[in-house]
Amino acid sequence: MRYFVNGEQQRKLLLNALVLMFLAYVFLLGISNAMMYFNHMALTPDSVNTYYRGNEELFIPAKSYEGMLEVLHFHLFAMGMLAVTLTHLMLMTEFSTSLKIWLSSLTFFSALADELAGWFVRFVHPLFAYFKIGAFLTLEFSLFALTLIVAWSLMRARVHILRKSDE
Repeated sequence: MRYFVNGEQQRKLLLNALVLMFLAYVFLLGISNAMMYFNHMALTPDSVNTYYRGNEELFIPAKSYEGMLEVLHFHLFAMGMLAVTLTHLMLMTEFSTSLKIWLSSLTFFSALADELAGWFVRFVHPLFAYFKIGAFLTLEFSLFALTLIVAWSLMRARVHILRKSDE
């Protein structure tokens, strides 16, 4: 009864709604990330190499060190914050600890790998294009999985709270 009188139920519903709205933004981020990727490259090593290493025949310049450094600087912070926020939200779900560890590790690894893979393609070896493609797909999968897990857990909790309030 105290739960209803002091307003804790409403605060929890509001917090759940805010997290669901955040997840909608993350979902849109994933879509726009894929759109940006496919605007510049395809899931082929040749397209990845052309994007990062350039192509003289097509008059496409290679990515510059300075340009890549500016992107890396912002992305390291932003992807780190996104990964820690999503994995923190997942830690509050009822899923198994092993799934939480596995998916958290996959998310952080794939976010870092996706950021560094372009550097490897540009400055180390063209075969790292396969690594870039794999890192991109793994990052998209892990962000989508985290978003679904947290959203499902929140919606399940919301239904549970609403059922209790009807009793």
